[in-house]
Amino acid sequence: MSIPLDSDLLRTFLAVADAGNLTRAANTVRRTQSAVSMQVKKLEELIGLPLFERHSRGVALSAHGRRLVDNARRIVALLDDTAAAMRQPALGGSVRIGVSEEYINSTLPRALGAFAAIHPDVEITVHQGTSMSNLAALEAGEIDIAVVFEPGGKSRNEVLMIDPTVWVTSSQHAIHERRPLPIATYTYVEGGWCDDLAMRNLKQHEVESRIAFVSRTTSGLIAAVLSGLAIAPLSRSVIPPGCRELTETDGFGIIDLSKVVLRTKADKRSQAVDAMADALRRAFRGPNETEREGVRSTTTDG
Repeated sequence: MSIPLDSDLLRTFLAVADAGNLTRAANTVRRTQSAVSMQVKKLEELIGLPLFERHSRGVALSAHGRRLVDNARRIVALLDDTAAAMRQPALGGSVRIGVSEEYINSTLPRALGAFAAIHPDVEITVHQGTSMSNLAALEAGEIDIAVVFEPGGKSRNEVLMIDPTVWVTSSQHAIHERRPLPIATYTYVEGGWCDDLAMRNLKQHEVESRIAFVSRTTSGLIAAVLSGLAIAPLSRSVIPPGCRELTETDGFGIIDLSKVVLRTKADKRSQAVDAMADALRRAFRGPNETEREGVRSTTTDG
């Protein structure tokens, strides 16, 4: 049975979670302390679980509260974004987006769903492809927006998030202990930086390896890992259930602090393109937004 969660209760919950104190939270939401306490109690009754643990200095999130807090932030952010966007006129025209496979089933649907609800008359076309192919399509004028990976380091483009590239193994297999180490890799003819950095990482850790699986897609690399055939370099955000990141404790390390960047062309911009770019920014925004702002460039691609 669904629980009818009130956005006002979620806002109060987040204020208490951030403040760690009912009095400070009351100042944030401009309510009395007793009103805040009553709202927290009402939310706990609706969910049927304790969301906070009380102590002498205030309150702290319980295990159930920690499960709720990220979703609560997303719900409140979506409501705020939708309210702001509804005050804008509905747009027409078309938008063509190129996006890497990693975000086709996760972040992109959030952006498209929010955008389509506000601008139903905009014709949207999505091209799934590698970063190299999407950048080529952008330069050729075949797409309007490209969401692509860049290797770590300074960027002159708009950084949406940091999504480290790491070595991933199956949790059920000890494939990472074999020597030579079986690895899955992208097709070398793609010439991507990921393969070069991955091989350099193994050499730095003095790991003898052999190529056991070659794929053009991330889903292919994931299949190789899940089957226990090989380990693979993957974005941390796409590690599937049944797999885990190989850390320094395992004798490995982060391959690269890969950046997800948004690129457009100044001469191909329109109101619809700008609105879709904003929807993508909001979709990539999460509870770690403060950390991401530290790496985001204010310069967009021209």
